[in-house]
Amino acid sequence: MASTDEAKQFIPLNIAVLTVSDTRVLADDKSGQTLVDRLAEAGHHLAAREIVADDVEAIRAVIRRWIEDAGIDVVITTGGTGFTGRDVTPEAIEPLFEKRMDGFSIAFHMLSHAKIGTSTIQSRATAGVTGATYIFCLPGSPGACRDGWDGILKAQLDYRTRPCNFVEIMPRLDEHLRRPKAQGATV
Repeated sequence: MASTDEAKQFIPLNIAVLTVSDTRVLADDKSGQTLVDRLAEAGHHLAAREIVADDVEAIRAVIRRWIEDAGIDVVITTGGTGFTGRDVTPEAIEPLFEKRMDGFSIAFHMLSHAKIGTSTIQSRATAGVTGATYIFCLPGSPGACRDGWDGILKAQLDYRTRPCNFVEIMPRLDEHLRRPKAQGATV
């Protein structure tokens, strides 16, 4: 079972929140605000916050900009993970992943199933990493954002979490980009 090593110092991360919606504005974005409140309460910094329409290219444009921003460690999206014609968040973001994080979806569905039963299958929550940026895509309800943050992200984005967490491996996420292959090496 996970525990917190209080002897270690908390390391605040820079987290960007993207709400994917055709109907929301900041004033009524309850899901985005849920994430903003929780990450601030945990001690992290809000690096950016936007709302974008359910459009593959519009979503990708924001995500690419945030991936390229050295001041953003983590991106969390909310919305667009369902099955309607307008739900395109996974289609927009998954092609950008260098590595998929299948365990996130499994853990999210386990938590969700305990609360809403088989209705959890109506979500395509997903996650991955690109370069040195973690990307997590949550459904567009405040409850799903609470579940995703409280049940998974809060601990995994805390350097003090044992036995392991995402923060401790952050310096190595982009090592393949910094270290060229040895000249003449064969694989």
